[in-house]
This record gives sequence, structure tokens and C-alpha cells, in this order.
Amino acid sequence: EEVSAQHRPVVMITSNNEKELPDAFLRRCIFYYIEFPDVPLMRKIIDVHHPHLDAKLLDQVLIKFYWLRQQNELRKKPSTSELIDWISALLRSGISMEKIEAHIPFIGALLKKEQDVDALQRFSGQGGRFPQRWEDLGPKYNQ
Repeated sequence: EEVSAQHRPVVMITSNNEKELPDAFLRRCIFYYIEFPDVPLMRKIIDVHHPHLDAKLLDQVLIKFYWLRQQNELRKKPSTSELIDWISALLRSGISMEKIEAHIPFIGALLKKEQDVDALQRFSGQGGRFPQRWEDLGPKYNQ
């Protein structure tokens, strides 16, 4: 028995720009770009996964996360899912707030490229300081 559709299907495909899609495919697409979540939206996203997260810890992880995303040296900027995984690692480890403020512990949860980890280690080794306050990120992030 032959089945035929009354309407042509609409297929939604997402892409994270990891790999180039063929031009012949792209010519048949309509593009819709989704902006990366701003801080207020990211707080809501995190609240879904970690509803009782301490406010100070939340601020510290967001400050570090958005700072990392500003670094031009990184080949792959950390994503939302990596942020959520990083928070889980921090919570499970019981690491102190002082260490989280001074460093970026468990950086492998956020950075997946060896060159990116090396760039961060060079920054730290050259006396670079990790941000601890929203003001450290510049006017875009002043809370």
C-alpha cells in the first residue's frame, strides 16, 4: 500500500558550526540564528538543572564561564551543556569557594581542546588573574 502525504514535510536541523554542511544542502535551507544565552537566561537554564545552587557559587561559575567565552585564543568556546557539567563536577567535589574564586577548577569540563587548556595555563603562568567580579568582564556584564 502506498502512503502519500497531503503536505510536504518540514525538517528542522540544528548545527553548531562544528562541520561545514554541503552548499547544495544549504541552498535548500532557511536559516534562523539563535543568539547565545545572556546571563539572565543562563541563570534560568542553570536553575532547571541545579535549582538550589548557592547564589555566590552561581555568580562565580557564570563569571568564569563568560570570561572564558570572551577569550579569542580559544578554538572551542565552552557551551551551555559544558557549563552544567562543570557545575555538577564542582558540587560533587566539595571544592571550596576560595579555590573557585581564584582558579578555574576542573577546566577539562569546560575546555575540550588541548590547545585551549594550554592557552589557559600560559595565561595563568604569566601571572594572569581570573575574574572574580562581574566588573572584571567589562561593561556588557555589569550586573
